[in-house]
Amino acid sequence: MKAAPRRPLPQVSDIETKPFWEGCARGEILLQRCLDCSAVRHPPSPICSGCLSSRLEWVPASGNATVYSFVVVHRAFHAAFEEDVPYVVAIVELEEGPHMLSNVVEVPPESVEIGMPLRVCFDCVSDEVTLPKFKPA
Repeated sequence: MKAAPRRPLPQVSDIETKPFWEGCARGEILLQRCLDCSAVRHPPSPICSGCLSSRLEWVPASGNATVYSFVVVHRAFHAAFEEDVPYVVAIVELEEGPHMLSNVVEVPPESVEIGMPLRVCFDCVSDEVTLPKFKPA
């Protein structure tokens, strides 16, 4: 029997994103907040996109979000995802403002709609990687 293809996974040891992934492993989303202009951002970056400050801190997000945009995937782009179709890939708007690309789970794809309230949940996909996903609130 042929082994199932491995899923592509994010790099979790990058210095700029490591705190985010460590937070996910603990069951929380961490966002960067600028200490100079208070902007909250995702994805992580070494400088604030609003004021260009490098004075940033990590703060926990509420875990609440809404569907901003989404697509239902009916044809897997990678062999490792063939058993998952159909599945929802969404841009979710976090309560704190930033947008995040993720999956909407625990709901039939045809029931997902823009503006749907969501709550974060976490999927431990390997010893190193825990992915934030979202389910109906």
